[in-house]
Amino acid sequence: MTYAITQTCCSDATCVSVCPVNCIHPTPEEPDFGRTEMLYIDPRSCIDCGACADACPVEAVFPVDSLPAAQREYGPLNAAYFADREPGHDPEGPNFHEWGAPSFKRSLPSDFAPIRVAVVGTGPAGMYAAEDLLLHTGAEVTLIDRLPVAGGLIRYGVAPDHQSTKRAGDTFARFHTHPRVRMHLGVEVGRDITPEEIAAHHDAVIYAVGASAGRRLGIPGEDLPGSICATTFVSWYNAHPEVAPDAVDLSAERVVVVGNGNVALDAARILVSDPDALAAGDIAGHALEALRAGTVREVVLLGRRGPEDAAYTRSELLALKHLAGVELIVDDHDPRTGATIDAADPSDRAALLRGVTRERVDWSRPPSAGRRIVFRFHSAPVEAVGDGGVTALRVTDGADGGGEGGADGTRSIPAGLLLRAVGQRGLPVAGLPFDETTGTVPHEGGRVTGLPGTYVVGWIKRGPSGGIGANRTCAAETVGTLLDDAVGGTLPEPERDAKSFQRLVRRRNRRVVDARGLAEIERAELALGRRDGRPRVKLATLPELVAAARGGRRRMPG
Repeated sequence: MTYAITQTCCSDATCVSVCPVNCIHPTPEEPDFGRTEMLYIDPRSCIDCGACADACPVEAVFPVDSLPAAQREYGPLNAAYFADREPGHDPEGPNFHEWGAPSFKRSLPSDFAPIRVAVVGTGPAGMYAAEDLLLHTGAEVTLIDRLPVAGGLIRYGVAPDHQSTKRAGDTFARFHTHPRVRMHLGVEVGRDITPEEIAAHHDAVIYAVGASAGRRLGIPGEDLPGSICATTFVSWYNAHPEVAPDAVDLSAERVVVVGNGNVALDAARILVSDPDALAAGDIAGHALEALRAGTVREVVLLGRRGPEDAAYTRSELLALKHLAGVELIVDDHDPRTGATIDAADPSDRAALLRGVTRERVDWSRPPSAGRRIVFRFHSAPVEAVGDGGVTALRVTDGADGGGEGGADGTRSIPAGLLLRAVGQRGLPVAGLPFDETTGTVPHEGGRVTGLPGTYVVGWIKRGPSGGIGANRTCAAETVGTLLDDAVGGTLPEPERDAKSFQRLVRRRNRRVVDARGLAEIERAELALGRRDGRPRVKLATLPELVAAARGGRRRMPG
């Protein structure tokens, strides 16, 4: 029996470090690390020890012969990665693994005074950086976040039906109460406190603020009511306190999602999933009610290019194929789509659409009975149409126009909701240089250009690429650069101490949440979950979160 890595793989390589036979690839030392959709276990080398399954922070590793029906493809999928690769060489001796010499690249000399580092942002990128500092040095870490609750992308970006992926947050949560950590949540840099003030109280500052803005389509009608960015939709169903509970109207029968990435597929899956199944996760209460009362029956995934260029991962598409009560359709309006699927190599993503029903969809008709997701490739958005709100999206009609669209090679797809899922970009950070073209902060190995003692990590550093685990190696580079600067004596000397920073923050914002307040929020949400028969009910507004942090559960909803 061998093990396989499945859909929820976070690619942070924790499993690689514990494997005694080096059968999990790509490793952080290999060129493909960070470029593949997930990590893979070589069935030819696996010795069925289960160490990887025990170590996996997101419970993504299972024995192949016990995979449930919805995940059985992952056995062959893991094996396929190694089809053209030679198995690793087993060294002679008592150990199966050729362990390298110990390396302590991210450390400080034993006689080096502890440094104080502020980390702005408590998502995966910021917490990987904090973890690195706390485990490899004696650094004191100050965690700052503009929201009164920690988690970032894990809390507000991961889909609520991906609870295993959210368990990565448990790994980070253990550092929230670390004796060398001070936490200040609900504090916004540029509003409550300036970058200069943070720098004056710390040896170094790491910004891990992500890429929160959605990219625009650049088409007429894009700003009509009923046209929203997919990041807003994701935040809405994840109970982000900055998105109103009534921000999304689900009274339409058909929704068009422009984009073919994982965010687009997440949105489509949530829109057509059984609300009772979603209730088993931590979806926002208002979103659950809206989905139950809504009338959405069909979601159209619109891709400018063909299935061979789709940006979604295999695991996200496989999740759609196993969605109970939902039919998948490939719109056969363009002959290139079917030809690509039929000719695709089994290892190509396009091959996963083989066997999916193909039909030339008649968009003049209302959605058929039942729930379905329609993939429409080789079709670009041209104009959002409507008077006072979106009623249709005009799109290109493929290579030959299909003979059914307009004389200009376009046609209209009636829809009452348009979700734009064409990527994200970072926003300017107060006090930091910013590259408008890339949506990132200019840096060298994580060191912000022209600002000694200031660093970046995550999407604001490298752009919106890679999942949760990609931030681990990204953070390692930034922390390594920071420690090199510390040893080299180039970090600015702090002007004030840690206690004065705490007094300053509380003077500026009396609603600041610390680790104890965060624990109170956790208790309040779990209590609401027990009341409603759910694992957790997220608090969805800033007043609710702040009240819970103060232990005011009597003021919580219900």
